[in-house]
Amino acid sequence: MLIKLADDQSKRLALLESLEQSPLLDDRQKKWLRDELWNLRKGRSGERNAAHYIDSSLKDSANLAVIHDLRLEWEGESAQIDHLVISRGLIFYLLETKNFSGNLSINEHGEFTVFYGNIRQGIPSPIQQSKRHEKVLVKWLEKLGIGGRFGSSPQFFHVVLVAPTSTISRPAPAKFDTSNVIKADAFDEWRMQHGMSFGQTFTAMANLRSGDTVREWAQKLADVHRPLNPLQLPDFMKPRERAKVQPQVQTVIHSQPVVAAELPRPAQPVSVVAEPPGAVCASCARRLSAAEQAYCSNNAQLFDGAMLCMAHQKTYRQEKQREQANVQPQVQTAIHSQPAVAVEPPRPAQPVSAAAEVPGAVCASCARRLSAAEQAYCSNNAQLFDGAMLCMAHQKTYQQDKLREQANTVQPVQHQTPVAPVNVENVAETDPRKRKLICCTCDKSISFAEGKFCWNNEQRFGGLQYCREHQAAFR
Repeated sequence: MLIKLADDQSKRLALLESLEQSPLLDDRQKKWLRDELWNLRKGRSGERNAAHYIDSSLKDSANLAVIHDLRLEWEGESAQIDHLVISRGLIFYLLETKNFSGNLSINEHGEFTVFYGNIRQGIPSPIQQSKRHEKVLVKWLEKLGIGGRFGSSPQFFHVVLVAPTSTISRPAPAKFDTSNVIKADAFDEWRMQHGMSFGQTFTAMANLRSGDTVREWAQKLADVHRPLNPLQLPDFMKPRERAKVQPQVQTVIHSQPVVAAELPRPAQPVSVVAEPPGAVCASCARRLSAAEQAYCSNNAQLFDGAMLCMAHQKTYRQEKQREQANVQPQVQTAIHSQPAVAVEPPRPAQPVSAAAEVPGAVCASCARRLSAAEQAYCSNNAQLFDGAMLCMAHQKTYQQDKLREQANTVQPVQHQTPVAPVNVENVAETDPRKRKLICCTCDKSISFAEGKFCWNNEQRFGGLQYCREHQAAFR
């Protein structure tokens, strides 16, 4: 009887693949990502194949319960059991899957070595690893009240499953017993032929229970399964903060007229059709549309190479503008022996013709295909829409949102008019900008964008404010 399937790792895989495309990674982060992706893909493939062979013979059995991918935690310890099979005689088979595509060699000391061609690599003993898992499992069996009659203890057998295409080199049985290292498609046959001592057989017969009791035991263990957070990353993999711009003071002495420097040519825009697989927002981990990915790629300098959704593109630009506003203007002192020549201002760009339709252009908000007139209007008024391509309906809403933001940021000038006293407590409750930008979990200051994200999602965060790191815990 099949009680639990393996956990879905698609979110974890999509997150790692998206991070792999980031240009901000250092060598240590790149190496960790390569190893983590390789282990995840290899482990998923091996466990999926082993589960197929186990389910084909045991999932319809009334005497055996099967649990895939069981993770238990006990007082700081954890056990990740690939496959657990429970029999009516209170016998637990702990199956450890190793997806080796090369040759496996075991010496008389119980040391495991894998050969990939001419490359030799030693690996930790999967048998000892499974025995460590047994210790955590025993504690949970005692807590859940799963035990034998007359105070007898459950019996545990540890089995290592390797790929059916692998070859196994074994030592002499008298030096080290490797009979429990088998190929994944041979477990049911091994279980039937595996000999037990007279005492083990007598204990199993004494503890014999019904199939319903076995199902109840397995369900209790499945209920205490604690999966890992698929979005959890080590501390050194967290995104680095953007360096603050320091004001520069430059003194230039010229004996010749100042000549205007040539501006760098803009990079070629990325087509909207080219959608990187699995790309997600670096702020909220939401899957990005093709239009959002193309806009971030074409404006990499605006977002420092990060991939963001449309909502966080806007907040990111606002934060960047506030940082630039806090930077002191550059001071430039120039001493000329000759009068400086006036620099010719750049000529305005030629308006785009409505007939010049860009193939595949879509609205950055609703992903609808844009007409030639809509594309031309957005190109000729790039400053109005901050370079985004929008349909006619979202052009109007974008301008309205921009006007509201400007009205909220510009304060009217008061000319000697007495101002009525303001109740600060009421303002702090009604106006989100007056709230204290502090995370409720770590008591650290947060940015306005992080606070606004919490205010816009009050149902998710219960009306409280959290930093970006602790916002991820609510997803």
